Amino acid sequence: MALVSIGVTPASPLDAEDLRTRVQKVLDDVLARQAEVLDRVSPDLAPLMDAVGDLLRGGKRLRAAFCYWGWRGACGPDSTGVLEVAASLELFQAAALIHDDVMDSSDTRRGMPAVHRRFAALHRGNGWLGAPESFGVAGAVLAGDLCLSWCDEMYADADLSPEQLQRGRPIFDRMRTELMCGQYLDMLEQVRAQTSVEQARHVIRYKSASYTVARPLLIGGALADAPAALLAAYDAYGLALGEAFQLRDDILGVFGDPTETGKPAGDDLREGKRTVLVASTMAAASPAQGAELRRGLGDPHLDDVGVDRLRALMVETGAVDLAERLIAQQCEAALAALAAADVEPVARAVLEQLVVAATARTQ
Repeated sequence: MALVSIGVTPASPLDAEDLRTRVQKVLDDVLARQAEVLDRVSPDLAPLMDAVGDLLRGGKRLRAAFCYWGWRGACGPDSTGVLEVAASLELFQAAALIHDDVMDSSDTRRGMPAVHRRFAALHRGNGWLGAPESFGVAGAVLAGDLCLSWCDEMYADADLSPEQLQRGRPIFDRMRTELMCGQYLDMLEQVRAQTSVEQARHVIRYKSASYTVARPLLIGGALADAPAALLAAYDAYGLALGEAFQLRDDILGVFGDPTETGKPAGDDLREGKRTVLVASTMAAASPAQGAELRRGLGDPHLDDVGVDRLRALMVETGAVDLAERLIAQQCEAALAALAAADVEPVARAVLEQLVVAATARTQ
């Protein structure tokens, strides 16, 4: 596989080294092997495989990209083994999305019914006994658990030496624990009366920033035996860019085009997510504006007029401008950390471009 030449850039840095196609091939092969395991148990398990397979055919592959380029940035050669580790992070992401949609009672994901809605529809369509919604949640929990199990298998079986895998394993394990902690903190913030901007940013660090950018980069670097200075630079780059990524995601969750985001406009507002956008709106709101925000936030029946009004509050209070400034600041911090690091030149160029890909997006 030829290296990407500096100055010759594919349409997206996510496609450098044909990475998305190659990661998809690895995932397809793994799912085919796992399908054989499930088929031997029962043909009734086919809907589980279909749900996971359909979900894994979408996505930006950011986590895989950061893992791969973290490896390459430490002068690791292109290899099947690192692709397998990178692809395992996509299974971890799938588990997180499936479970997150259950917790948020989301209807859609990537333009398709969320997995729990899919299983509820299966139950309903077959006229089975009991409540379709309960069956749907149970099916989604199990599908997510399968993805968690398979991601661990993929990491352990990757075509790298035991020494290489052991170097990355503590980061891989910590990443998974941190995400569960972040998910709990996110859930906790939604039931508290008040959320500060500082609290919301703390949740971002563990729910998104760490496992989206920082930990994948560090796993790749550790696998390649990167020196401590490079790992520290990866950590600084990753946490800053990961926060910027999630801030953009929060803006899209309120203002995004559903045809591009794959989720209904305003879903984050109906779910009552306590994002930095919400926290900064509340902090700057007048008493009347604050009361209006509290009335609408978390109302599952909030209509389009209500969504538009809450959007207007976020603009009026300067919360959107603040989020955009934070995104710009964190992108600058990520680029500064990268500039000061001893990174292999081709990987440096891609990691610079990934700052834009992760934050200047519409989905």
